[in-house]
Order: sequence, then C-alpha cells, then structure tokens
Amino acid sequence: MRGHQEAGHQDRTRTAYDGVVELYASMFADRLETQPFARSMIGTFAELVRGTGNLRTADVGCGPGHLTAMLSELGLDAFGLDLSPGMIGHARQAHPALRFDEARMEDLPVEDGALGGVLAHYSMIHTPPGELPALLAEQVRVLAPGGLLMASFFGTEGPGPVRFDHKVAPAYSWPVEQFAELLAGAGLIPFARLLHDPASERGYLDTHVLARRP
Repeated sequence: MRGHQEAGHQDRTRTAYDGVVELYASMFADRLETQPFARSMIGTFAELVRGTGNLRTADVGCGPGHLTAMLSELGLDAFGLDLSPGMIGHARQAHPALRFDEARMEDLPVEDGALGGVLAHYSMIHTPPGELPALLAEQVRVLAPGGLLMASFFGTEGPGPVRFDHKVAPAYSWPVEQFAELLAGAGLIPFARLLHDPASERGYLDTHVLARRP
C-alpha cells in the first residue's frame, strides 16, 4: 500500500510540474540574482565540494536546469535529475552542454559513493514527512565519504512539519532542528545553516542546511 501512496503523490507532482514548465522556468531565469543569501550558500557549497577533490555533483530535482548550470560555472562536474519529463526537456534545450535525466529521488541512477556533492534546492518540499528519511538515505548512498549535501526548504517554527498549498503541488515546511535531526539520522553531519526572510505570505523562512558524509 505504501508503495502505491508514494507513486500516487509523485505522479501528481510530476504532472503538476509538467503543466507549468515555461512559467516556472521564466520565474527562475535570473538564476538567483535577486536572492543573495541562496546564491551565497550555493557558492559556499560549490567551494566546499571543490575542496573534496570530487567535482561530480547531482542537482536533484533540477527543474529547468538553472542551478545545474550555475554549479557548472562554479567549477563542478554537475548534472541534473528530475521527476518531470517536461522540466528535463526544457533543461536539455536550455543547457545542451550539460547532462539531464529523468529520475525519482528515492532511486537515483548513480552508483554508490560516487558524488562529491548533492544539491537538493527545494526539491524535497513535496515529499510527505514519512517518506523523507528514505530520500535522505538515497542521497547519502550516492555521496562519497566527505561529500556534501545542501538541502533548501521552507522553514517554520513549531513541533513538526506543516503541510501547505504550494502553487504547484502540496508541500511541507519543516522546523530546522527537526530537519537537521533527520539528516543526522541518515548518517550525515549537519554543520551550517542559514535562515532568512519569510518566503511567502505565510511567513515561512527560506532555509538552507549544509551537511557532510563522514
């Protein structure tokens, strides 16, 4: 039953994003030029991944590929993965020199311990809380020892995650401490976080957490 529930939520999310490809791509065409905090954290992530000596990096939930391109420009061997074939098609057209593939986050087409970095920029927000540990475990699986994960999400205060109506598909905001505990439970060491300006009229914070695989 759980597998059917997972497939159902993912299928709905994929269909929703397939329906807004051009609009979504146009919203993020500035590549974070108006988001200095997020841009700075991604730059820090890229610098730390370069320091590991393993430049291979997955942009998981890459959407139209704008951040995959940014990671490439920052010196990483970046490739993009996304559930939505529409998003992947757009990314391939917009960035023909880079690799983009369809993939589910709980089953990444990457060998064990292969990557120096994984970027999950607001790509886990649609995942029901009970399914998030499996996604994090999969990201740990593909990271090499010393590899880094950067996860961005909507932060909130309170005892647990809060479901809300995202413009594309239902989503969840997380208390940063609880999210960090999930990262630790997956075998990562969270070591930096940034919370800033409310990201919506609901008052959720843009939240970025960096973690390392021991």
